Order: sequence, then structure tokens, then C-alpha cells
Amino acid sequence: MIKFEKLSFPLIVAGHIILTIFMIALPFLVKIYFYAAIVYFALRVFTSADRKQEVLMACCYLACAEVFLRMNDALFFYEMIKYLVIIFMLAGLLIRGFSLKSIPYVFYLLLLVPSIVVASQNIPISESLRKAVAFNLSGPVALGVTAIYCFQRRVTSQRLDEILKLCLGPIIMLTFYLFVVTPDIREVVTDTASNFAASGGYGPNQVATVLGIGMFICFIRFLRGKNLWINVLDVVLFLGMTYRGWLTFSRGGVLTAFLMIIAVIITLFFLKRSEFRFSFLPKLGVIALGLVLAWGYTSLATSGLIDKRYANEDAAGRAKEDLSTGRAKLISIELEAFLENPIAGIGAGQVKYYRARKDGIVAASHNETSRLLSEHGSIGILSLVVLIFTPLIFRLTHKGNIYFYAFLIFWIATINHSAMRIAAPAFFYGMALLYVYQPKKKKKPAVSQSKAVLAA
Repeated sequence: MIKFEKLSFPLIVAGHIILTIFMIALPFLVKIYFYAAIVYFALRVFTSADRKQEVLMACCYLACAEVFLRMNDALFFYEMIKYLVIIFMLAGLLIRGFSLKSIPYVFYLLLLVPSIVVASQNIPISESLRKAVAFNLSGPVALGVTAIYCFQRRVTSQRLDEILKLCLGPIIMLTFYLFVVTPDIREVVTDTASNFAASGGYGPNQVATVLGIGMFICFIRFLRGKNLWINVLDVVLFLGMTYRGWLTFSRGGVLTAFLMIIAVIITLFFLKRSEFRFSFLPKLGVIALGLVLAWGYTSLATSGLIDKRYANEDAAGRAKEDLSTGRAKLISIELEAFLENPIAGIGAGQVKYYRARKDGIVAASHNETSRLLSEHGSIGILSLVVLIFTPLIFRLTHKGNIYFYAFLIFWIATINHSAMRIAAPAFFYGMALLYVYQPKKKKKPAVSQSKAVLAA
């Protein structure tokens, strides 16, 4: 079976761009691509017995493709990718087992159960308990199962980089798709609000989040790569994704990407030798120059509105009072629900009904932390303690994963601006728990003296 992650990076880029061209011309091909990917990864997992962490590759690829697939109505149901992540992870656990030290995450999953019991007592008669619970707990369950699979699972640094390289494919598809199908930017960007038209008609927050993942992967490939032409390709992709991320006018995903980049620079600075630190400087200079030029171009294309967006101003240049674009009020209502029900909360999926009764507002805060407090109460606080401190304690003795802090930052930042609407934060949280190591180089057998004479 073809191992696509072994292909050269230019081939992966070209292949995904060609696929996107065909899918734009014949939209039904998106579904064929999606189901073919599921079959391919399932065959890889079961025929290889997950010897090279094919489960990680499958879940990473699908998580990075989720927004593109939703945008093109390719999913059988909205939350399908999260369920596929859970299914693949469970398959990996059955095939390869898991570390007994991952018990904290079993405990975390059990902590989700009381919210289902409470929800069953509070759900409005006209609503479906199953749908309310499934929608709100699919992300947390995916996180828990992923964490159990990944905790202390051994993977070489080379294999991890191969997985990330392949998973750029669907993000490149999304980026190219946005360049081709979105209308002229000057026509659709008229204010400083998040822009659906420039985001392919889909949620700007989620589009920016996935583009941010691509920005991060392209950056680390450029920083650590040594091939000139591959470096050029990485920079072009990085700037292209950054430009499209800015055009969504959704700041969370882009700012999260830059936080991840800063985290990995600091990690590499402290882990590597001094000469490696100095080798950063020319490449960082190239990135800085590229970003300045890209920002200038974006500013011209949006008639300066992008500058006002990141300065927290409206189209007229007036400072907005609420930096959170209205989410602070929604979060405050969720905190009120917590204070009224501090032990077990109001139940999974119930905060929207509480908010509607309280202020007549039917909207999501997109903040998983405040949702945990309101719907799970003090049990939610305990869940957060498990999720935050378990990886930090793990890091004290396992420092091989140079992306540890970047992955953890992605999780905590994303769930606080985009909740767990997509599978990516759950998956990349698990990636922070991997036991990453450098394989030992095999020693060459000593050449006997007689053979050395003959060779001479």
C-alpha cells in the first residue's frame, strides 16, 4: 500500500492542489475523496496493526480536513469527524493497548457522566436529550479517548514530522480553495466583523483555526529544514495561509498560531546548542520581512480595515468597548449559571436554554472553560485540573517533544475562543502527551584488518 507520508513534500502539495481543482469543477468528488480517505486510513491501521502509529496519522489528517469537508457538505452528519477520531483511537487502543499511567484521563471521562444525569432532568420536553448531550460532549469525549491513546505512546521525532507533513495536505486544499472560490476581497470586506464570504461561506473562526495549524506546521518546517527549494515552498505556503487567515477577520486562530510559533522558538532555543540558536536569525528575518509585506498587501486589499480589526476598532475607526465582540456578556451568564448550581452544574448542553430564559439570548460564547463551569459545576473545575496538570507533570520527565508547549497552547487558546466545535483541539491536546524520542543510530560494523588492506 502506498505510504503517502513518504512522498516528497512538493508531490504532496501538488497532489492536493490538483485534487482541489477537480473538486471545484466536480463538487461530488469531495465526498468520494472523504470516504476514500477513511477506507485508506482504516486499511493502513488494521493491516499494519498500528505499528507506526497509523491511527495518529489518520486522525490528524481528518482533523485538519474537517473544515474543508464541512464547507463542502461532504460529511454524513455535522460531528462526523469527531466520531471518526474516537473510532480510530479506540481501534488503536484495542490493537496496541495503552499505558496504565493514562488513568487520569479515564477519570476525566467518568467526570463527564454526572452532567448527562443532570441534563436528563432539565432538558425541555421539545428537545432531544441525545442530540444535546452528543453535540456538547463529542469534543470532550474525543479529547479523553485521544489522551488515553497518546499518553506516553512512543513515537520517533521523524515519524511525528512525517505525520505533520502529510496533514498539511488538507490545509493546503482549504487555502487553495479559498483563493479560487471566494469573491473579490474589496467587494466583500466592508466592515471589521468576522467575514463569512472571505472564509468560503463557512465559519471564519473555524477556518482561521485550521489555517493557523497550517501556519505553524509550515513555520517549523521552514525553521528546521535545510533544503533551499523546500524552504521557499514552506515560506510561500506560510504567507499564503497567513494572508487567508487575516482575511477571515477572525483573530483567534491567527493569534493562536503565532503563540504556538513563539512557544516552539523558545523551546528550541533552550534545547539546542548555541550555534543552532544563531542559525535561527536569518530565517526569522525572512519570516519577519515576509509578514510585513503580507500585512501591507492585506491592508491595501481591505482598504485598511484589517488594521482597524486588530486595533479593535470599527470601520469608522472608533474603538470598540468590548474586545471579546460580545462574548464577555455570554460568558458572564454562564458564570451566573455556575454560581446558581456550583456542585454539578446545569447539565450537558443546557447552557443555551439557561441563557435564553435569562436574557433571551440564543448564542454560543465559544468558550469551553466557562461552559464546563456552567454545565458541569465544580466537577468541571476538577476536569480542568486533570487536563492542565497531567501533561505538565508528564513534561517534567519527558522533554523529547519539542512541540509540547505549542500543542498545549493550541488546545487551551482554541477552546477559549472557538470551544470544541471542531476535532482539532482535542486531537492536538493528545499530541502533547506523546513520548517523542530520537532513534539510536546503528553503528557500522567494524572492518577487519584484512578487508581494510584489500580495500586499500
